[in-house]
Amino acid sequence: MAQIRLKNISKRWNNFVGVDNFNLDIADREFLVLLGPSGCGKTTTMRMIAGLEDITEGEIWIGDRMVNKLEPKDRDISMVFQSYGLYPNMTVYENIRFPLKVRKVPQDQHHERVMKAAAMVELEPFLERRPAALSGGQRQRVALARAIVREPNAFLMDEPLSNLDAKLRVSTRAQIKNLHHTLKTTTIYVTHDQIEAMTLADRVVVMNKGLVQQVGTPMEIYDRPANTFVAGFIGSPAMNLVPGSVENGVFTAQGIRIEGLPSTTKGPVTLGFRAEDATLAQGQGQIEAPIYSVELLGEATMLSMRVAGELVSIKVAKDYRAEIGETAAIAIPAAACHLFDQSTGTRIGA
Repeated sequence: MAQIRLKNISKRWNNFVGVDNFNLDIADREFLVLLGPSGCGKTTTMRMIAGLEDITEGEIWIGDRMVNKLEPKDRDISMVFQSYGLYPNMTVYENIRFPLKVRKVPQDQHHERVMKAAAMVELEPFLERRPAALSGGQRQRVALARAIVREPNAFLMDEPLSNLDAKLRVSTRAQIKNLHHTLKTTTIYVTHDQIEAMTLADRVVVMNKGLVQQVGTPMEIYDRPANTFVAGFIGSPAMNLVPGSVENGVFTAQGIRIEGLPSTTKGPVTLGFRAEDATLAQGQGQIEAPIYSVELLGEATMLSMRVAGELVSIKVAKDYRAEIGETAAIAIPAAACHLFDQSTGTRIGA
């Protein structure tokens, strides 16, 4: 049983608050992603769980044990880091085997467990090589195999794909997803990449400045962001956010007018909508503005327009052709719109 509970944990260095009053229950076998920009507290949170960072206050429970005072080696977890941390003088086989030797696992179990872990990440042809003879993706797989061979209660992964190129990130991400499905081990994964979070996670914790902004499934945080920070961080591209005001169910700002919004809201708001929810209008649209840029993405074309001082993105058909400076009319259904309090950034409505 590897349920992990974080109860009111905080980390402070003098007057600087790295993590502030973090509460979370991570279910057994769950794949949880800590997501946020650099400096938001996500790696500090993971390091506290691992025992690599002392907590200032609060409690960390792994299973039925409070582990605040336990050394990292006694917490029964395996970590995979951004830097692979391999021993350059050892072969791949010996690198994978090393945790078994340190933990004094009986010698007669070593070969079978190393080969099993190597097979899971497709490393069998490389077992006699040293790390210098491997690509970045292969080295990361050695680091994964070294974590797997431990058969721990939980995996902690700190930005494991950030040193890989785009193609390798996609294939290694799929491998991590498949490994979690196979091993069914509780996993906490730190990243600043929202695509990794959306594709890997059972649940995502969005953090900023040491505070939890929202916890939910990938679709919950994508479809119903709790505030403008989450809305502007999740999605590729992020949600369009336009300041304006609502009166009698009508949102207005320079170059944009949308009717049919909740009539209970009035005054200054920030309007949010996704690029894929907007379409080219037949006739007059809710937005009419000059095109700022046209980008072919392959499966679609991305239009950028400057609306009420903000650059907004619209996805249209891949065969759409237009010149920069031409006026485009865009339709945005009221049902696809989100409203946020302009002063606090908090979502308005359910």
